[in-house]
Amino acid sequence: MDNKSSDKKKGRLPVIVYYIIILAVVFLLWFWLVPRASRPTYKEIPYSEFLAMVEKGEVAKAEISNAYITIEPKNLDSKKPVYYRTGMLQVNDDNIVKLLLEHEVEFGSPIVKTGIWTDIIYLVLMLGGSWLVLFIVFRIISKRMNSGVLSIGKSTSKIYGEKSTGKTFDDVAGQDEAKMQLTEIVDFLENPGKYTQIGARLPKGALLVGPPGTGKTLLAKAVAGEAKVPFFSLSGSEFVEMFVGVGASRVRDLFKQAVEHAPCIVFIDEIDAIGKTRDTVLGGNDEREQTLNQLLAEMDGFDSSKGVVILAATNRPEVLDKALLRPGRFDRRVIVDLPDLEGRKAILKVHARGVKMDENIDFDAIALATAGASGADLENIINESALRAVRAKKDKVSQKELTEAVEVVIAGEEKKSTVLSERERKVVAYHEIGHALVSALLTHTEPVSKITIIPRTSGALGYTMQTPKEEKHLLGKQEALDEITVLAGGRASEEISFGEITTGASNDIEKATQLARAMVTRYGMSDLLGFVSVESNRSLYLGDSGTTDCSDETAREIDAEIRSITSECYKKALALLESNREVLDSLAAVLIERENISGKEFADLLKERGIDLEPPKTKD
Repeated sequence: MDNKSSDKKKGRLPVIVYYIIILAVVFLLWFWLVPRASRPTYKEIPYSEFLAMVEKGEVAKAEISNAYITIEPKNLDSKKPVYYRTGMLQVNDDNIVKLLLEHEVEFGSPIVKTGIWTDIIYLVLMLGGSWLVLFIVFRIISKRMNSGVLSIGKSTSKIYGEKSTGKTFDDVAGQDEAKMQLTEIVDFLENPGKYTQIGARLPKGALLVGPPGTGKTLLAKAVAGEAKVPFFSLSGSEFVEMFVGVGASRVRDLFKQAVEHAPCIVFIDEIDAIGKTRDTVLGGNDEREQTLNQLLAEMDGFDSSKGVVILAATNRPEVLDKALLRPGRFDRRVIVDLPDLEGRKAILKVHARGVKMDENIDFDAIALATAGASGADLENIINESALRAVRAKKDKVSQKELTEAVEVVIAGEEKKSTVLSERERKVVAYHEIGHALVSALLTHTEPVSKITIIPRTSGALGYTMQTPKEEKHLLGKQEALDEITVLAGGRASEEISFGEITTGASNDIEKATQLARAMVTRYGMSDLLGFVSVESNRSLYLGDSGTTDCSDETAREIDAEIRSITSECYKKALALLESNREVLDSLAAVLIERENISGKEFADLLKERGIDLEPPKTKD
């Protein structure tokens, strides 16, 4: 971001406006104040009054020009001289010279005269005053502009003193392995002698890698808080400016400050902004590459024994320059991944510390329902539950608010303004019951925890939520096929019940196609390619769909195989629902009436219709 856009973002005027103001002040001094200050004071009088002054002997000198007659009176005040002036062209008087001679009035020579030294002193004073005003205005502007011209090459890092981060490892949950790796750095900063006596050296840097929202910045602050050392925080984008060489200058300034405050922690967030692989062709980003080169040189040059540790965070490690990742620069790579079941439960409890919670809160159920959620998502769930409790005029957060908060994060708020027609409500009800019933009839699926036909702000007209009984880290082939079959259950139910299909299954089709493609191109779960992968992720932590590397003929065969998998799963969903048509109709009627069915209620309804199902262990 250049200075101009940055000034607009911060609510300041652009730099050029300040320069224009300064120039305007200077021109005002020279073209208005200076000429006015150099002129004497004149009092305009009528010509008749001038003649009367001459006759009374009150005129000492008179200067006659084509336009005016300037008069110097005999009683002129030397401190504040006031001269008189009258218009020469107003009256044509040929006897004026004779009149002046008769009364012994000196005329012809200039009345107002200044000496050369007076002019020099006056010029010096005016020049000095102008430059003094210019200097004062410029200093005021430079102080107001943090990123102005005077500070353009300096580091804009924020310095936190001891304990000022206010974070420790107790505030970080769900990242036990990452904390274990960083604890050694903290111990080295607190007790360096224990390591130096055996010859060990402090790692120069640690790279925190993981998806967004997993707590990389929080971990860096916790390291500084645990070690009780100053914490320098800077974003990678703050190094690069529109001016060439500014980034490298800021890197030098940052490391200079760090050495002066050692021992300390230097944290560079989003380091991929300056640490991308350098281009091997012409036309690369010279400013960013100069900044990266300076960072590499500084990391090689400073002495880690002084207690300066560089922490950096990124969610795009694949784009970083190899020279940045080699040992001696970032010696450690700390993975800060999405939390598992126990980690999510611990994170929920950490964020619930400052919230009044009911004594019977079941964090296990919430942790099970939030598989794949990051620490930031879980914090948002706790905050959302507190807001909902306030909205309901409660003094504590109950399990109900927590469950609703999970639904809000997953599917959005209930959109009560959307009114569906009776036919649309019926279609949505059959669609959602189709998902739920197929899931109940298959073996390798997760239990249903809620079915609803209330529209949500995410665009969903209804949804079926499934909650796993336990945390899973592997996906079997049959589980993948059953998941595609469940996704096809909504469209299959519409076709069976109404004889036509709608656009309501668009998201289901997208998810089913993605899973089927992954089975063929990445997981080796197809006879077409076998134990071969033709697709790779370009970004491990940002959810990239990946790129396929194969011939056109193989790509056509892959597309045909994906169609085959999804078609077989769709036919299986049709067969399951047709064989249980009465159950489908009765469950859809119940959903239309109630609008919401919990997991336990769904299991009871199935049991009444002869389908015995173990209900999910959730609290309603």
